[in-house]
Amino acid sequence: MDAKALICDEQQNFALTEVVLNDPAPDQVAIRTHFTGVSIGTEFGLISGKISKMNRNPFPLCTGYQGTGTIEAVGADIDNFAVGDEVYFRGNDAMRLADGTEVGCVSGGHCNHIVTRPNTTHGVAKMVPGAGMDVASLFVMPAVGLYGVDMANPRMGDTVVVHGVGMIGLGVVAACAQRGCVVVAVDIDEKPLAVAKALGADCAINSKKQDVAAVVRELAPEGADVVFECTGHPQCIDPAIALCRRFGSFVWQGHYGDDPVALDFPTPHGKRLQMFFPCDDGWQPCRRAVIKNMAMGALKWEHCITHRIGCAEMPAMFERIKRERDGDIVGVVVDWRD
Repeated sequence: MDAKALICDEQQNFALTEVVLNDPAPDQVAIRTHFTGVSIGTEFGLISGKISKMNRNPFPLCTGYQGTGTIEAVGADIDNFAVGDEVYFRGNDAMRLADGTEVGCVSGGHCNHIVTRPNTTHGVAKMVPGAGMDVASLFVMPAVGLYGVDMANPRMGDTVVVHGVGMIGLGVVAACAQRGCVVVAVDIDEKPLAVAKALGADCAINSKKQDVAAVVRELAPEGADVVFECTGHPQCIDPAIALCRRFGSFVWQGHYGDDPVALDFPTPHGKRLQMFFPCDDGWQPCRRAVIKNMAMGALKWEHCITHRIGCAEMPAMFERIKRERDGDIVGVVVDWRD
């Protein structure tokens, strides 16, 4: 099957390129992509090699692990999907360039067609009625956040600090606000802090301009009940741990790369902290929950979308993200329908 995908080469150049997908096997489906969502932190962690263990395939790469579309073909062994079903998916199983070069699919979602096994932990599910396929294409990050919140279980009235409000942190903000927590969002850029407020944060702290610890002490003199560290930057771990109260909880919500990380042991030890290590997006229960909340209007995830682009604009957008941190870019949705 001929298709087009966003391909990244070893020099981290991006191009919309002709690729070839296998025809669907008996246990696979083919999907016509409508929208994909960009996960800036994870995708560029894979591209840069920060998250290299996940990247077992050589360049060229096709990233992207979340999207929506319509089923075009169904393998003979599949009985729970039909042609025409609107679905959300995690990516392609395999692809190659037109010259036969294998493409590293991590997870190969930025492509106008998807061929994948649907009945796996990272497969395909039917859309929840009422959810917009554009907004729902960014379903993984709020599901990651929801999974961490479910593990840590902050309760109504608890003071929660979300340290870093990229898309995963914003998912944490929304989930904690829905639980009735007092939510404090921390970031270095004003745009994501404004989105955090729209999603229910009670307080937004710009750590470039304010003393985070001092502001948190004003709100919770003993410290926060739960701190979610969402930046993925090792240098942020100790300052975030210090925001916890005694007997509080700390959630390693970010991905810190393959290298070992260190922490100032006396602080969490002395505070008798409980720590949680969520990984991935909680699989189908969390994915369906966030899309259902989008459909009901309980999760206003459209607030996160700062850029809507066509697939032809993807190389320029990825080059822009690669060049420098751009605080105006929060959520990017790619339209593949043309």
